[in-house]
Amino acid sequence: MASVHESLYFNPMMTNGVVHANVFGIKDWVTPYKIAVLVLLNEMGRTGEGAVSLMERRRLNQLLLPLLQGPDITLSKLYKLIEESCPQLANSVQIRIKLMAEGELKDMEQFFDDLSDSFSGTEPEVHKTSVVGLFLRHMILAYSKLSFSQVFKLYTALQQYFQNGEKKTVEDADMEQTNREEGERKMEKEELDVSIREEEVSCSGPLSQKQAEFFLSQQASLLKNDETKALTPASLQKELNNLLKFNPDFAEAHYLSYLNNLRVQDVFSSTHSLLHYFDRLILTGAESKSNGEEGYGRSLRYAALNLAALHCRFGHYQQAELALQEAIRIAQESNDHVCLQHCLSWLYVLGQKRSDSYVLLEHSVKKAVHFGLPYLASLGIQSLVQQRAFAGKTANKLMDALKDSDLLHWKHSLSELIDISIAQKTAIWRLYGRSTMALQQAQMLLSMNSLESVNAGVQQNNTESFAVALCHLAELHAEQGCFAAASEVLKHLKERFPPNSQHAQLWMLCDQKIQFDRAMNDGKYHLADSLVTGITALNSIEGVYRKAIVLQAQNQMSEAHKLLQKLLIHCQKIRNTEMVISVLLSVAELYWRSSSPTVALPVLLQALALSKEYRLQYLASQTVLNLAFAQLILGIPEQALSLLHMAIEPILADGAVLDKGRAMFLVAKCQVASAASYDPPKKAEGQTLPHTGEDPGEEPVCDALPAAASGTALSWGTLDKSSLVRASLLIHYID
Repeated sequence: MASVHESLYFNPMMTNGVVHANVFGIKDWVTPYKIAVLVLLNEMGRTGEGAVSLMERRRLNQLLLPLLQGPDITLSKLYKLIEESCPQLANSVQIRIKLMAEGELKDMEQFFDDLSDSFSGTEPEVHKTSVVGLFLRHMILAYSKLSFSQVFKLYTALQQYFQNGEKKTVEDADMEQTNREEGERKMEKEELDVSIREEEVSCSGPLSQKQAEFFLSQQASLLKNDETKALTPASLQKELNNLLKFNPDFAEAHYLSYLNNLRVQDVFSSTHSLLHYFDRLILTGAESKSNGEEGYGRSLRYAALNLAALHCRFGHYQQAELALQEAIRIAQESNDHVCLQHCLSWLYVLGQKRSDSYVLLEHSVKKAVHFGLPYLASLGIQSLVQQRAFAGKTANKLMDALKDSDLLHWKHSLSELIDISIAQKTAIWRLYGRSTMALQQAQMLLSMNSLESVNAGVQQNNTESFAVALCHLAELHAEQGCFAAASEVLKHLKERFPPNSQHAQLWMLCDQKIQFDRAMNDGKYHLADSLVTGITALNSIEGVYRKAIVLQAQNQMSEAHKLLQKLLIHCQKIRNTEMVISVLLSVAELYWRSSSPTVALPVLLQALALSKEYRLQYLASQTVLNLAFAQLILGIPEQALSLLHMAIEPILADGAVLDKGRAMFLVAKCQVASAASYDPPKKAEGQTLPHTGEDPGEEPVCDALPAAASGTALSWGTLDKSSLVRASLLIHYID
């Protein structure tokens, strides 16, 4: 079950999911790209309404905003974007820029002089307060402030910009002719590589204020909602370094660098960028301007809080506790209740393994509700539900608590927490062994549209909640033997969460576990053993458990027993009840495979008591099946049958297809063993089996099967397809 406190990282660039960036000290200036955009705006004003259709004008208007706010792009790419919206206008813009670049300096001077005419007249083409009007006024003002030498350098840059664009256009035309017979996929890759290299060379200048604001807000939003559409970590860091080269005191760029370094788990660079962010925030006085005299102290306490969160994320719990104590001390001095609530939530995260951690959590929820902090209150409720689920509380009480938190989510439009809540329900139902309900919740989450689709530009957020739901879906399909469907889900996961993304380890572990289970079911123990290393790297406890299973299957009983005993002690220490029960079941199976079924009974009873106490229904049913098999080995099939009647219904309703087959096979063995134990007089009274066409005096079927059923060499969990077929024929025969 994924932790619901991943969202507690304080992000000063985000408020209720909306990203803000305050770029200071960066002015607008004229660049060759902006001159090309000005030419486009001028041509749009000169073109009559009849010359451009309504749909083309609408597409042009939609194109303008990213052109005005985005970073500079190559001229060839600009031509391509305009041509997709209006081919006629693209030709006019190309001719106009060519005349200006191949002409004289006075042509550019005359162009800027004519721009002022757009605001003249009773019905001007552009309003001064509109987005386009503000852009035009900024460019006219920036151009008027240039000296003659700067104007000459700008004109030289415009000529170089035009020549690079023409060169790229010719190269594209030649490539299209020479590579027409090659695959489209290869050609697209080459074009992409060339365009990226050219943009790096020709558009490496500093960003203006508007461009920096747009770039930071867009990348921060994509990192939060859809990491696959953001720049790669290396590319984003290169852009941020270029931005910081022209303005080292750019605080928000340091924070985005911190988020970017978290993607690649770089603890040193993350700490460095985080400290630089708060240092620059204090030095520039940005916090003091908005928060008065408290701005300086606010930056210090949130710096300590973020540092604690960073150390906690990387598992440095001692350093996290020290930083958290510092944040609490400063927050108490300033009487900052909001910061104290964040600190209280992180105190629970650091001490959630302690027995009294639920007291901290309940206190945190009450205080968050008192101070009107719905986000923290909802996170606290969901963490409390997660803790109570591991403590064995009933499902109806947990769902009632989640229903109350859902009311907070919908009331305050907390879409991220809505996703977390549904993923939490999926995990709880799987924990309790209700696979049908878990499947329903997972599909509900995947079919929902995100409330942040307008901001993020995507229909669904690629957050941890979606990764968790898809992993559950893949495992549920694999349990039912639908490995092709599970493979499709995993393929979608790999596309949605690439290996370098922060949530990729979820599907990596899921994929390894599915491959391991399939290899074990097929008897390919050498292949399963090779997968243990990958599982251990992602989850050490799961890896050790699976290593013990492989050793047991390879009849290395002593090594498997030592490994299981060490794992049992460790899981009891960290209170991982689900794994404790699984280990006990494996130990019991090891005992009866070693011809010691009587020793397995106390172990199975201990596992049954734990599963009943913590209401783990599916594990309880599996434990009862193991108890029934132990009783069958001990020669009391009647009691084994009575136990099976208690456990078989949950297995058939929510169990994996292999567990269903094992359960039915065990029922058949118990029924045959029970029928063979009847005395001959009862058989003569009409309770004999139907005639098989053989001599009534000979009973080859009833003599052979009980011997196999009561043998100790065959485990009930070990069967192949032919065994399942024989079991189904046997059940039909007995009925």
